[in-house]
Amino acid sequence: MPSISKENYIKAVYSLCQNDAHSVSTSALATKLNITNAATSDMAKGLSKQGFIKYEKYKGVSLTPKGEKTAIEIIRKHRLWELFLMKSLELGWEEVHSEAEHLEHQTTEFLMNKIDDFLGNPKFDPHGEPIPQKDGTIPNMEAQISLNKSQVGKEYLVKRVNDESKEVMDYFTEIGLNLNSKIKIKNFLKYDNSTIIELNDNVHSFSEKIGKRIFISQLNE
Repeated sequence: MPSISKENYIKAVYSLCQNDAHSVSTSALATKLNITNAATSDMAKGLSKQGFIKYEKYKGVSLTPKGEKTAIEIIRKHRLWELFLMKSLELGWEEVHSEAEHLEHQTTEFLMNKIDDFLGNPKFDPHGEPIPQKDGTIPNMEAQISLNKSQVGKEYLVKRVNDESKEVMDYFTEIGLNLNSKIKIKNFLKYDNSTIIELNDNVHSFSEKIGKRIFISQLNE
């Protein structure tokens, strides 16, 4: 089994490839993992030799079937831990990501399957992300768009949020934004691409960066 740093690297490649990218640059990986480009390239060479990734200098990094299987196993553990910590220990959805980051590397498949059964074999984590199932399949999500691609005057439900930033998650908690919160798009500010929304009878302004972290589905008219 890869070490913790290798697991995070493999998971990062998988995450960055989710937007229909066949490969990712080492510079993008370096930014996501907060390490140097040189360290990223060195890790790529090592994981390539071990059969987890395909790496060709100047052509980016992609996962092999072995690497993709490993990434899905890690993500499964992470998302199940998040749900367990929230449901069983009553941690806030803004607290569980960092704890799951540690726990995912120390958990056997046996224990993870027990937690999965205990939780009732859930399909989604507290942030709306699909939980890989025991057989490796990924549950289907309903059609979603990022907040930045919404339309003024329309009403939407929040279906998924990116939870990697504790500060952003704290802000969502502070203003009462949760999964399935109903929001109305009031306006877009052209000068900085901010989105003005109405939530629980209050108006909030979300920067373009935050808007990319919120995924929504339109309410039926």
